[in-house]
Amino acid sequence: MKQILKLIVVLFFAISCQSKKETKKDSIAQQEIVTKPNVVVIYMDDLGYGDVGFNGANTIQTPNIDKLANEGLVFTNGYASSATCTPSRYALLTGKYPWKEKEAKILPGTASLIISPEQQTLPKMLKQQGYHTGIVGKWHLGLGAGNVDWNQHVSPGPNEVGFDESYIMAATQDRVPTVYIKNGDVVNLDPNDPIEVSYKENFKGQPTGKENPELLKMKWHHGHNSSIINGIPRIGFMKGGEKAKWVDEDMADHFLAKAQDYVKRHKEQPFFLYYALQQPHVPRTPHSRFVGKSGMGPRGDVIVEADWIVGEFIKTLEKEGVLENTLIVFSSDNGPVLNDGYYDDAVEKLGNHDPKAGFRGGKYSLFEAGVRVPFFTYWKGKIKPGVSDALVCQMDLATSLSAIIGNPTTVADGEDISNALLGESNTGREKLIIEANTRTALRKGDWLFIPPYPGMVKEYENVNIEVGSDDVAQLYNLKKDKGQQQNLAASNPKKLAEMQAAFIAERGENYFEGIEPLVLH
Repeated sequence: MKQILKLIVVLFFAISCQSKKETKKDSIAQQEIVTKPNVVVIYMDDLGYGDVGFNGANTIQTPNIDKLANEGLVFTNGYASSATCTPSRYALLTGKYPWKEKEAKILPGTASLIISPEQQTLPKMLKQQGYHTGIVGKWHLGLGAGNVDWNQHVSPGPNEVGFDESYIMAATQDRVPTVYIKNGDVVNLDPNDPIEVSYKENFKGQPTGKENPELLKMKWHHGHNSSIINGIPRIGFMKGGEKAKWVDEDMADHFLAKAQDYVKRHKEQPFFLYYALQQPHVPRTPHSRFVGKSGMGPRGDVIVEADWIVGEFIKTLEKEGVLENTLIVFSSDNGPVLNDGYYDDAVEKLGNHDPKAGFRGGKYSLFEAGVRVPFFTYWKGKIKPGVSDALVCQMDLATSLSAIIGNPTTVADGEDISNALLGESNTGREKLIIEANTRTALRKGDWLFIPPYPGMVKEYENVNIEVGSDDVAQLYNLKKDKGQQQNLAASNPKKLAEMQAAFIAERGENYFEGIEPLVLH
């Protein structure tokens, strides 16, 4: 009997120890889940390097963005992958150079999805690590797999490439269809008023900006003279869907509410939110609360509006108790442009403000102002405030974030620059191929090499931006010549040969094949 009792005690003790071990194990696992940082990418649209106070702007006020930047790590060499929107967004989400995907160019609102559902993506990578994933805002990477019927469920789209939730506009604010799409379905669609969209011809009886200027509240300058929605002429033609159409002036508030709601609903687990704001892309339509606030016309006003939006979103993270465990990446899809299709006083009221911050070019350009963009990381208590000269690119986020969350994975062309993003090293990429409208160039160290593009347009006259093309090779020392005024190709043949060889090694000698005519829209 004593032996039986002794055996029972031993078994009880063993079970108790095992139970404690399992409880401890579960506790550690739970702790690992809790301490995985939430990830938020705040992505602006056409915001220039010099459009924010933390990069030196003093004629436009961005206090909320500046506060976040000054408490984080600001990158002086932060790059988008391209000088235009769709390619940059493609690279950010796939980690793949956009020039490797022939469809990664400025897309119409009816384009098919250009990310394959089989492709690895940033949201997929995080989802595989237990994250809930969401997108709010601008998409512009195509939807569906052919002729989309906007009156039915639209697929494939964001939900098929890694996002658990999506609340988006299909393309850009100046393109049809001008509706919000939630998880593949048009919001507030009346089945008795079906949507029709075309980029080829107008629908019978529908007014256009070109033929009916008396109906406009915003005058078009170039390219934007098709269907009129809310008094604004757009790119492309649209009929129907009246109840589903957005109100432009309410868009910033609308997307903010969706982003805030996403955080509130998913704060109990690690989440990834890609918050793609529409400002300051055209048409610039600030809410009445912000009209006149900048003194620089609608472009300045929507930047002030976006700054307020960022501030309100950060307040939500703080109120919900998740700010301290949230890694934030802030950047823009490409550099600035003033007149981009509408008369909105962007040029006339610019004053002393320099969206380019002394760089050359702008949106659409291989020069620095096209691709060097505002860029900072923020993680309270983890990233020390400061400034870094490391060469970093949005294309590297998927690979780098995988390293940060403890599951190192190389995604396509992405490099692990996590130490630079966290401020643990001042070394980022060694080199980077940049792109603008299918043309490419090489940034390596302090140097930029632009190969010759003979016979191609050198300037977009409509937007008054040099695009970086020339009949001869161009070589610039960016450290000594920020404004790229001295082409050193002829005077430094040794460095030219080195850069050209490095460029050809990445792009191949046939880099000029497949280059398309330069078009604005």
